[in-house]
Amino acid sequence: MRGRIVGVGGAKKMRARWIFALCFLSFGLGVLFTDRFWPGAESNNFPRKRKDQELQIISEHCATKKKLGDNDIMGKVSKTHEVIRSLDKTITTLQMELASARSSQESMIQNGSPYNAAPEQQKKKAFVVIGINTAFSSRRRRDSVRETWMPQGEKLRQLEQDKGIVVRFMIGYSATSNSILDRAIDSEESQHNDFLRLDHVEGYHKLSAKTKTFFSTAVTIWDAEFYVKVDDDVHVNLGMLAATLARHRLKPRSYIGCMKSGPVLSAKNVKYHEPEFWKFGEDGNKYSRHATGQIYAITKDLATYISKNQLILHKYANEDVSLGAWFIGLDVEHIDERNMCCGTPPDCEWKAQAGNVCVASFDWSCSGICKSVDKIKDVHAKCSEGDTVVWNAMF
Repeated sequence: MRGRIVGVGGAKKMRARWIFALCFLSFGLGVLFTDRFWPGAESNNFPRKRKDQELQIISEHCATKKKLGDNDIMGKVSKTHEVIRSLDKTITTLQMELASARSSQESMIQNGSPYNAAPEQQKKKAFVVIGINTAFSSRRRRDSVRETWMPQGEKLRQLEQDKGIVVRFMIGYSATSNSILDRAIDSEESQHNDFLRLDHVEGYHKLSAKTKTFFSTAVTIWDAEFYVKVDDDVHVNLGMLAATLARHRLKPRSYIGCMKSGPVLSAKNVKYHEPEFWKFGEDGNKYSRHATGQIYAITKDLATYISKNQLILHKYANEDVSLGAWFIGLDVEHIDERNMCCGTPPDCEWKAQAGNVCVASFDWSCSGICKSVDKIKDVHAKCSEGDTVVWNAMF
């Protein structure tokens, strides 16, 4: 009886332990279940909350932009235009620098052979470089100049060495490579050695381009104070020319010649017709002030300006007009020297007798000495300064 009672009590104790163990296990499973799935519920809600925040930020940003209004938009447009203008100026500056670099690197041609641009310290020093504009068909004109006012042979070299006066006939090439015209100039050059060959194709309507090429070439070869262009049918007194230029040597940007301002010729089929007449205003207007094309001089600064900007300088139909136009807007002194445009005898003869020897003489009616091959000798005999003046001149 006693043993039976004991057995029943032990069984009860065993059931209590199992109940406790099951309860503890249930608690543990509950904790595990809660840790496993409850955070997931929170994480599922997190993206939704983040999206709500992003939408709120975007909404606030749009509201802010809307408040900026049209004034802010116009301000941004104005800034954009300023940036574009700044870029345009930068591009223009780069183009000018590129033109300068190309000019300094181009091969220049001297005495029929290629000449590479030299550094400033290697250039030949000179007081004035005179380029006599000539053409393939002007052999007799050149010979008449050689027989009158232009020294020849050793005297020409001595004039350059002792006085710094360089005189050359300037001419380019024909459109056909190694043509009979070019070979004739080569032969003449071997005889006289007084040419400056230009990288230029000859042609009557290309005088503006030729003038630009002459100054660009000359300033690359010679470091001179002045550069002069003169036609091959004009008589020149070299001593008086040098003395006249010397009076202006302290003026760095001087443009010297007989200044004029003739009418712009808009009518076709007339001499000196200007196809771009409309750029100069209404009918009847005049050109801006410029030196007559028979002879003029410019200083080193202006020749350098032409050389550096030759690719962007516009060429008008008339060469003298083109040169004057290139200097408009620059700080240039236009010097009107009337003794650079004297007439032929008796005009230059009377002036010489009065002690006012002319720099240059020609006929206005012919834009040079009429029939210069024959007449220039008479002009030289009556209006020359004398063969010794240039050698004794101090400048």
